[in-house]
Amino acid sequence: MVKIISRKSLGTQPVYDIGVKSDHNFILANGLVASNCFNKSHSTAYGYVTYQTAYLKANYPVEYMAALLTASSNSTDKIQKYIATCSTMGIEILPPNINRSDFDFTPISNSILFGFSAIRNLGDGAINCIIKARETGGEFKALADLCDRVDLRTLNRRGLEALVYCGAFDSIQPNRQQLIKDLDPVISWGQDRAKDRESGQLNIFDLFGNSNSEQDQDQNNNAWESAPTAPPVSDFSRQEKLNWEKELLGFYVSDHPLKSARPVAQVLSPVSLAELGDQKKGTTLSAIVMLTEVKPHLTKKNNERMAFVQMEDLTGQAEGVVFPKTYEKISSLLQADSRLIIWAKVDERDEKIQLIIEDAELIESLRTVVVKLNPKEVTTSHLNQLKSILQKHSGKKHQAKVPVLASIPTPQQYQFVRFDSKYWVQDDQVTVNALKASGFDARTAPVIRS
Repeated sequence: MVKIISRKSLGTQPVYDIGVKSDHNFILANGLVASNCFNKSHSTAYGYVTYQTAYLKANYPVEYMAALLTASSNSTDKIQKYIATCSTMGIEILPPNINRSDFDFTPISNSILFGFSAIRNLGDGAINCIIKARETGGEFKALADLCDRVDLRTLNRRGLEALVYCGAFDSIQPNRQQLIKDLDPVISWGQDRAKDRESGQLNIFDLFGNSNSEQDQDQNNNAWESAPTAPPVSDFSRQEKLNWEKELLGFYVSDHPLKSARPVAQVLSPVSLAELGDQKKGTTLSAIVMLTEVKPHLTKKNNERMAFVQMEDLTGQAEGVVFPKTYEKISSLLQADSRLIIWAKVDERDEKIQLIIEDAELIESLRTVVVKLNPKEVTTSHLNQLKSILQKHSGKKHQAKVPVLASIPTPQQYQFVRFDSKYWVQDDQVTVNALKASGFDARTAPVIRS
C-alpha cells in the first residue's frame, strides 16, 4: 500500500473507469502496489451517502420512511420490510384514503398515508384522474360522486374495485361489500351522466339567464344523491377484507392476523423472518408465522408425502420445507391462513434461505407457563429447584411444546423473559401445580387471549 503524502489539484479532468480482468491492484513505476485505488473513491462516496441517510432517518424519520416506501413501491418484499421497520419506530401506516392519499406515500404528523401508486390494478392515468378531480371539485362525498366527476374510461371498473377492496372508501362508506354491489348501477349512471354532458344537455339551461345558476350548480353538485344503488347487503368479514388487502396491496394494512400475537412473538420468536439471512445454517429457532401457501409433494425415492410452504410474519416472508416424518405429525395444521408457532432449522439451498420445519402447533391452542420471579428475593437454591422441576416435566427430546416464561417486575411494568427451549414442558397445568406446590408463583396462560 502506498501512503499519500501530498495532493495537488488538477482542476476539472475527464475521469474513466478502468476494468482489469485478473488483478484489481495496480503496479506503480517503482514496483510498489496501489491496492484498489478505484474502489477507495467509491467507499468514500458511499460513506458520505450513508451518513446523510442516517441523519435523515434520525432527524426526519417519518419523511425518510415515506420516501423509502415510495422508492420501493414496486417491491412487495421491501415494502413489507419497511412497514415492519415503521412499526418498530412507532410510525403508523394509514390505509389508502380516496380523499387524502396522493400518488406517493405521504408523511402526516407521525403517520404515513398509503400512496395510490402502490395499489395493484390502478394505473398512473387513473390516479392522476382522481387527484385532478379532487383538487378541482373538493373531496368526494360518495362512490357515485367520484363516478360523476372522473373519466370512467380512464378509471375503469377494475380500478374502482381495487380502491374499494383495499379500503380507500372506508372513510365515506365502510361497508365494502355494499360498494362492490353498487358498482354496476353507479358506473352505468355515471356513464350516462358523462354522455349527457358531452351532448350539452346538462348545460342548456345556462343559456337562459343566471337567475338560478347557483341553485342549478348546487343541484348538479349533489346529483350523486339520486344515483341508483343495489339492495342492502352485509359487509365482508374481517378475514375477507384482509385477504383482499393482501391481494391488492401485497400485505395487510388495516390489520394483520398476527398482530394480536405480537407481544408474545417478541419473546417466543426473537428472530423474525426478515432476519433469517443473519442466522447461521443449522441454527434452531422458533417463529410465530402465518401460512400463505401450502404445496403438498411426493418424494421421488419412497413416494412419501411432504410439503413446501410459504409463510410470513409481521416483518417478512420465507419458505419452509416439511419432510415426511414431520409431515406425518403436523399435516392437519398445514392449511393456508393457519397461524402457527413452528420449530425449525435454518437451511440454504440455491443461495436462498429456507426453514426446515421440525414441529408446529396452532397459536390459538398454544399455552405458556408463566413463573413470577423477583431478582431481589430469588436465591440460587430457588433457581436450582425451579430448574429441577422444569427438567422433570420437559419430557423427551423434541417433544416439549409448552414455552416457559419468567415474569420479572420492573419500575414500569413486568418484563417477560423466555426460558431456553430445553426447559419447555409437556403439560402446562401439571407443571404449574408442581411449581405452586414448591412455593413458586406460577400460572398457565394462552398465547392469544380471546
